[in-house]
Amino acid sequence: MDDLTTTTGIVALAAVALALAALVAGTVALVRLRHLRAAQRVILGGHGERDLVTHGAELTEGFEALRDWIEEVGARLDGRLAAAEERLDGAIAYRGLLRYDAYNEMSGRQSTSIALLDATRSGIVLSSIHHRDQARLYAKQVRDGQAELELSPEEAEAVRLALAGEVQEAPR
Repeated sequence: MDDLTTTTGIVALAAVALALAALVAGTVALVRLRHLRAAQRVILGGHGERDLVTHGAELTEGFEALRDWIEEVGARLDGRLAAAEERLDGAIAYRGLLRYDAYNEMSGRQSTSIALLDATRSGIVLSSIHHRDQARLYAKQVRDGQAELELSPEEAEAVRLALAGEVQEAPR
């Protein structure tokens, strides 16, 4: 015990304390280094000795390639969308349906006129006229909202309803 109170003993104790502090600091530094390397592996992958600049350049190249691919796909989709819109101009855009009693002898309004028009207001008007003993179907062409043949009042009303965006039945 007397050795610890002498100058040599005190220096020895200080050296042991300093060595323990260095050991603790080294252990803490080693743990932090492991965490840093684990985080680096997450960022860089398991390829080892790449630096962050190289990795950043590779990521930039990848993003540029992705951007180019997205622009290419976008251009293709724009073309397909334009073609679809062009085809849709010929699809039914306006429709009008009118039900009525053609001869005022049958109830239930079994006669029907329907107008089917595209975006250019061209299409057809179909009329199904039901009578007690027979049924007839008539079809008439419409171009730019005007019929090529004279329309019955019910057919004209079906065209008007189609262009107005309404669907209704004639009053009873």
